[in-house]
Amino acid sequence: MIETTLERFQTDVIDASMQKPVLLDFWAPWCAPCKSLGPMLEKLEAQYGGRFLLVKVNTEDQQQLAQHFQIRSIPTVFAVVGGQPVDQFQGALPESQLREFIDRLLPDPTDAQVEQAMQAAESGDRDTAIAILKTVIVTAPDHETARLLLAQLLLEDDPSAALAMLDALGAEAKLDPQVAALIARARQLVDEAHVPPPIELVTRIAENADDLAARLELAQHYIDQKAWPPAFEQLLEIVRRDRAFGEDIGRKTMIETFDKASTQPQLVAEWRRRLSSVLF
Repeated sequence: MIETTLERFQTDVIDASMQKPVLLDFWAPWCAPCKSLGPMLEKLEAQYGGRFLLVKVNTEDQQQLAQHFQIRSIPTVFAVVGGQPVDQFQGALPESQLREFIDRLLPDPTDAQVEQAMQAAESGDRDTAIAILKTVIVTAPDHETARLLLAQLLLEDDPSAALAMLDALGAEAKLDPQVAALIARARQLVDEAHVPPPIELVTRIAENADDLAARLELAQHYIDQKAWPPAFEQLLEIVRRDRAFGEDIGRKTMIETFDKASTQPQLVAEWRRRLSSVLF
């Protein structure tokens, strides 16, 4: 927190707001609401770890600044971003509303992660880019830019995962011709990569539902095809019928496959719940 003056205003507020949001707090020593708002803003500045800067203006000492901002009542707080006031409020707000006000000013940290992933992809570090984007999607499942970029990176090696990313986009995003073309390409690659399950395994299971060796082999076939739901279905059935089979191989393989299917977190979460319901 700093107290600014007319002489330092350019440096303290305008220049500083080019780097991070600035909260410009107009106050006065005789103002009772200011005495509750000021310390709360200082506390939040510390809690936010420097993501915004609090600058205070004593209207008794800096009347020219108060006149320039047409201050009629105090406290009045302006949010300054990129050298321009972008929002304001008057009076002493409760802490929850102050946090909402501040959060609207701060950049989404996931945007920086997506930018980092894009740079990694452009430099040829595909694995790093994919890992970053997976992290973004776990914390922000609706981040469409992250989903779209991850789908593009996965398209050739894992078209089913790419298609799952694209299917999760909103309806408006899917209207974009480039996105629609990407979805069509992903579906084409999925169809081309699809290999039907060996008929002998299907027959064995149909004739004997307890043929767990056939179920395990069929699950592995689906895993190789990255067809996660039918793979999980067979593995869960093994767990349900005999936990001891293959030293609990159904559960162990299912957990390993969760990692392989990590690009589809919602699907994995659903099958984790199903596994837990069978185990417990």
